[in-house]
Amino acid sequence: MSDRGIFRAIIAISVFVFAVVLVLQSKIFTLFPDKTSIPAWVFCLPRLNAGLNATCSILLVISLYFVKRKQVEVHKRLNIIAFVLSSLFLVSYIIFHATGIKTVYGGQGLMRSIYYFILITHIILAAVVLPLVLISFQRGLQMQVERHKKLVRIAFPVWLYVTITGVVVYWMISPYYTF
Repeated sequence: MSDRGIFRAIIAISVFVFAVVLVLQSKIFTLFPDKTSIPAWVFCLPRLNAGLNATCSILLVISLYFVKRKQVEVHKRLNIIAFVLSSLFLVSYIIFHATGIKTVYGGQGLMRSIYYFILITHIILAAVVLPLVLISFQRGLQMQVERHKKLVRIAFPVWLYVTITGVVVYWMISPYYTF
């Protein structure tokens, strides 16, 4: 497939994923209209998601360490693992939100403002990070090193921010879970 074809596929995948997440957030679609039929394991998914995000954050930082030391193979493996874990996170996130479970942040005052600032920036950058990561991977795996480096200067901090703030959002909202 040509670079243009790969780019189009990446954009199509990114738009599709974004649309699915929007539909789930709008509650247009739910897998379990009767909340009593939600399997018990679903309620463990937010904690799993936080763990996946935390692990990805650590892997990304370690990956940076190795690439700075010219250990490209280790860097590549760590990023592939981080990508797989981020993909598992996305599947888990979609499953959880397809249930229709909704949690509202209950904090007040300054903490409420901080929470929503982190949440809003997390959501916006999470929408942006998927195509950045996919294009970065394509360039890295094709050994287009200079193009990869140029894009990663943007993609890496965005991906790291999204994984770290995912954990922070979980930590801040988890006291308000009612399940």
